[in-house]
Amino acid sequence: MLLLAAAFLVAFVLLLYMVSPLISPKPLKLAGAHVVVTGGSSGIGKCIAIECFKQAAFITLVARDESKLVQAKKEIEKYAINDKQVVLCISVDVSKDYRQVENVIKQAQEKLGPVDMLVNCAGTSIAGNFEEIEIDRFQRLMEVNYLGSVYPSRAVISTMKERRMGRIVFVSSQAGQLGLFGYTAYSPTKFALRGLAEALQMEVKPYNVYVTVAYPPDTDTPGFAEENKSKPLETKLISETSSLCQADQVAKVIVKDAVQGNFNSSVGSDGYMLSSLTCGMSPVTTITEGLQQVVTMGLFRTIALFYLGSFDSIVRRCMMQRERCQKEGKTD
Repeated sequence: MLLLAAAFLVAFVLLLYMVSPLISPKPLKLAGAHVVVTGGSSGIGKCIAIECFKQAAFITLVARDESKLVQAKKEIEKYAINDKQVVLCISVDVSKDYRQVENVIKQAQEKLGPVDMLVNCAGTSIAGNFEEIEIDRFQRLMEVNYLGSVYPSRAVISTMKERRMGRIVFVSSQAGQLGLFGYTAYSPTKFALRGLAEALQMEVKPYNVYVTVAYPPDTDTPGFAEENKSKPLETKLISETSSLCQADQVAKVIVKDAVQGNFNSSVGSDGYMLSSLTCGMSPVTTITEGLQQVVTMGLFRTIALFYLGSFDSIVRRCMMQRERCQKEGKTD
């Protein structure tokens, strides 16, 4: 009987692997596609634009700094596959005025055609103790990291639904999967993107439009370097428990997952564990993906408890060291 049950389980798993590709979305062809990348003048956004351009896509870069946009355009154009490819640059703050963002998207579509893929990469970060972060920074981060993704997505979604095709990518963060010391202003904005993505995916899936949420780890970008200048010691020590990724490596993974229509996009073994562990009620692209999450959940939760224990230990040691230094200073 046990042997029969094992044989049935193996047959069931094999069947899932066979059926899974039949229910998965068809990959989006980037050759000739129009890809809009917000926050595309530097970091992960620029690398995503380069990766798409290498696959013969037409690119619209959207960012605030016009001089950085011009420089990014020159860098991206070096990777042209053919002489028909175009890199269009538009300077606008995607977090301020929806009507302005809508007009910008219309301009881009008039020049390069309907948007086939939108990558929401515009974002900023701040790290600090909750009570020390200026109160207006909480609002600003929510505007940039959340509304800065809502507005461009709102501007392209109707056309995608009409065309029965499209991809929308939200670049969150591993700090959007678990809250960490120092990220009380940053993490909630990245968590919000997941809620938006899950609800939006349910709306647009019948129209063959697929949403991807990317959870990159710490990545070597100008934004990360700027964040490190004011990062609390606890946050630095916790960050050092995982390696620093390169922007081009992260970009390749995000583009690949977006093209395939995968809902979750993660980098490395830590990223895979976090995505499986925090999947909750998130949609899956294939039956196989869901099965893997079910099988690994218990193991990953056990590993996560060790991680959480080490993080708590770091915070406790830093607190004790700080209190000891304060007492020594008073004694002197």
